[in-house]
Amino acid sequence: MKNYFELFSLTPNFNTDLAKLESAYQQQVAKFHPDNFAISGDKEKNLALQNTSLINTAYDTLKSALLRSTYLLELEGINAFDEKDTQMDVSFLMSQIELREALEAIEADKDELELDEFIEKISSKIKKNIDNISEAFNSTQNKNQIKNMVRELKFYEQLNLQAKQLLDEWI
Repeated sequence: MKNYFELFSLTPNFNTDLAKLESAYQQQVAKFHPDNFAISGDKEKNLALQNTSLINTAYDTLKSALLRSTYLLELEGINAFDEKDTQMDVSFLMSQIELREALEAIEADKDELELDEFIEKISSKIKKNIDNISEAFNSTQNKNQIKNMVRELKFYEQLNLQAKQLLDEWI
Protein backbone atom coordinates (compact mmCIF):
# COMPACT_ATOMS: atom_id res chain seq x y z
CA MET A 1 0.00 0.00 0.00
CA LYS A 2 1.16 3.51 -0.75
CA ASN A 3 1.56 5.88 2.13
CA TYR A 4 -0.89 8.76 2.34
CA PHE A 5 1.49 11.24 0.77
CA GLU A 6 2.18 8.96 -2.20
CA LEU A 7 -1.56 8.46 -2.66
CA PHE A 8 -1.81 12.17 -3.45
CA SER A 9 1.60 12.42 -5.20
CA LEU A 10 2.98 14.62 -2.41
CA THR A 11 6.38 14.60 -0.78
CA PRO A 12 6.19 13.48 2.85
CA ASN A 13 6.56 16.80 4.64
CA PHE A 14 4.90 18.49 7.59
CA ASN A 15 4.55 21.68 5.54
CA THR A 16 2.28 20.09 2.98
CA ASP A 17 0.73 22.43 0.43
CA LEU A 18 -2.93 22.17 1.45
CA ALA A 19 -4.14 23.52 -1.90
CA LYS A 20 -2.28 20.75 -3.73
CA LEU A 21 -3.64 18.24 -1.23
CA GLU A 22 -7.19 19.45 -1.87
CA SER A 23 -6.74 19.25 -5.65
CA ALA A 24 -5.21 15.76 -5.50
CA TYR A 25 -7.99 14.66 -3.15
CA GLN A 26 -10.68 15.85 -5.57
CA GLN A 27 -8.99 13.96 -8.42
CA GLN A 28 -8.74 10.75 -6.41
CA VAL A 29 -12.31 10.91 -5.15
CA ALA A 30 -13.58 11.51 -8.68
CA LYS A 31 -11.93 8.26 -9.86
CA PHE A 32 -13.87 6.19 -7.35
CA HIS A 33 -17.20 8.05 -7.37
CA PRO A 34 -20.13 5.59 -7.11
CA ASP A 35 -21.54 6.81 -10.44
CA ASN A 36 -18.45 5.41 -12.16
CA PHE A 37 -19.32 1.95 -10.85
CA ALA A 38 -23.10 1.97 -11.25
CA ILE A 39 -23.09 -0.91 -13.73
CA SER A 40 -20.09 -2.72 -12.24
CA GLY A 41 -20.24 -5.91 -10.25
CA ASP A 42 -20.32 -6.10 -6.47
CA LYS A 43 -16.59 -6.78 -6.28
CA GLU A 44 -15.74 -3.59 -8.21
CA LYS A 45 -18.24 -1.55 -6.19
CA ASN A 46 -16.77 -2.81 -2.91
CA LEU A 47 -13.24 -2.07 -4.11
CA ALA A 48 -14.27 1.46 -5.10
CA LEU A 49 -15.88 1.94 -1.70
CA GLN A 50 -12.71 0.72 0.06
CA ASN A 51 -10.58 3.05 -2.06
CA THR A 52 -12.86 5.99 -1.29
CA SER A 53 -12.63 5.20 2.42
CA LEU A 54 -8.82 5.08 2.22
CA ILE A 55 -8.72 8.36 0.25
CA ASN A 56 -10.95 10.09 2.82
CA THR A 57 -8.88 8.80 5.74
CA ALA A 58 -5.65 9.89 4.05
CA TYR A 59 -7.07 13.32 3.25
CA ASP A 60 -8.36 13.88 6.79
CA THR A 61 -4.99 12.81 8.18
CA LEU A 62 -2.90 15.06 5.94
CA LYS A 63 -5.05 18.18 6.26
CA SER A 64 -4.80 18.18 10.07
CA ALA A 65 -1.53 19.41 11.57
CA LEU A 66 -1.92 17.06 14.53
CA LEU A 67 -2.76 13.98 12.48
CA ARG A 68 -0.18 14.80 9.79
CA SER A 69 2.63 15.16 12.35
CA THR A 70 1.54 11.97 14.10
CA TYR A 71 1.49 10.16 10.76
CA LEU A 72 4.95 11.44 9.79
CA LEU A 73 6.30 10.12 13.07
CA GLU A 74 4.57 6.78 12.45
CA LEU A 75 6.28 6.57 9.05
CA GLU A 76 9.54 6.69 11.02
CA GLY A 77 8.38 4.01 13.44
CA ILE A 78 7.52 6.39 16.29
CA ASN A 79 4.19 6.16 18.09
CA ALA A 80 3.61 9.62 19.58
CA PHE A 81 0.87 8.29 21.84
CA ASP A 82 2.41 5.04 23.10
CA GLU A 83 0.74 4.46 26.48
CA LYS A 84 3.94 2.93 27.85
CA ASP A 85 5.86 6.14 27.16
CA THR A 86 4.80 8.57 29.86
CA GLN A 87 7.85 10.82 29.73
CA MET A 88 6.79 14.47 29.45
CA ASP A 89 8.27 17.83 30.35
CA VAL A 90 7.37 18.67 33.96
CA SER A 91 6.72 22.33 33.20
CA PHE A 92 4.28 21.35 30.46
CA LEU A 93 2.51 18.94 32.80
CA MET A 94 2.16 21.72 35.37
CA SER A 95 0.79 24.10 32.74
CA GLN A 96 -1.73 21.40 31.74
CA ILE A 97 -3.04 21.31 35.29
CA GLU A 98 -3.21 25.11 35.48
CA LEU A 99 -5.07 25.39 32.17
CA ARG A 100 -7.58 22.70 33.12
CA GLU A 101 -8.18 24.40 36.47
CA ALA A 102 -8.64 27.74 34.71
CA LEU A 103 -11.23 26.24 32.38
CA GLU A 104 -13.05 24.63 35.33
CA ALA A 105 -13.12 28.00 37.13
CA ILE A 106 -14.47 29.73 34.01
CA GLU A 107 -17.16 27.06 33.71
CA ALA A 108 -18.11 27.40 37.38
CA ASP A 109 -18.35 31.21 37.05
CA LYS A 110 -20.11 30.96 33.67
CA ASP A 111 -17.92 33.85 32.53
CA GLU A 112 -18.37 34.11 28.75
CA LEU A 113 -15.86 36.95 28.34
CA GLU A 114 -13.21 35.01 30.25
CA LEU A 115 -14.00 31.93 28.14
CA ASP A 116 -13.47 33.93 24.93
CA GLU A 117 -10.09 35.08 26.22
CA PHE A 118 -9.21 31.53 27.23
CA ILE A 119 -10.04 30.24 23.73
CA GLU A 120 -7.87 32.97 22.20
CA LYS A 121 -5.00 32.03 24.52
CA ILE A 122 -5.27 28.33 23.64
CA SER A 123 -5.59 29.11 19.92
CA SER A 124 -2.38 31.10 20.18
CA LYS A 125 -0.66 28.18 21.91
CA ILE A 126 -1.86 25.86 19.12
CA LYS A 127 -0.46 28.14 16.44
CA LYS A 128 2.87 28.48 18.25
CA ASN A 129 3.06 24.73 18.77
CA ILE A 130 2.36 24.05 15.06
CA ASP A 131 5.08 26.55 14.13
CA ASN A 132 7.50 24.78 16.48
CA ILE A 133 6.62 21.37 15.01
CA SER A 134 7.14 22.75 11.52
CA GLU A 135 10.57 24.09 12.46
CA ALA A 136 11.49 20.82 14.11
CA PHE A 137 10.54 18.77 11.07
CA ASN A 138 12.47 21.17 8.81
CA SER A 139 15.61 20.82 10.86
CA THR A 140 16.79 17.33 11.58
CA GLN A 141 15.76 17.79 15.18
CA ASN A 142 15.41 14.94 17.62
CA LYS A 143 12.22 13.00 16.86
CA ASN A 144 11.53 12.60 20.58
CA GLN A 145 11.27 16.39 20.86
CA ILE A 146 8.83 16.39 17.95
CA LYS A 147 6.87 13.58 19.62
CA ASN A 148 6.54 15.67 22.78
CA MET A 149 5.43 18.72 20.78
CA VAL A 150 2.81 16.57 19.03
CA ARG A 151 1.54 15.40 22.42
CA GLU A 152 1.33 19.01 23.55
CA LEU A 153 -0.58 19.93 20.38
CA LYS A 154 -3.08 17.17 21.05
CA PHE A 155 -3.63 18.46 24.58
CA TYR A 156 -4.14 22.05 23.36
CA GLU A 157 -6.53 20.95 20.60
CA GLN A 158 -8.59 18.88 23.04
CA LEU A 159 -8.69 21.74 25.53
CA ASN A 160 -9.70 24.15 22.77
CA LEU A 161 -12.48 21.81 21.69
CA GLN A 162 -13.76 21.54 25.27
CA ALA A 163 -13.74 25.32 25.66
CA LYS A 164 -15.59 25.83 22.36
CA GLN A 165 -18.17 23.20 23.30
CA LEU A 166 -18.70 25.01 26.58
CA LEU A 167 -19.17 28.27 24.69
CA ASP A 168 -21.70 26.60 22.37
CA GLU A 169 -23.65 25.36 25.38
CA TRP A 170 -23.88 28.88 26.77
CA ILE A 171 -25.01 30.50 23.55
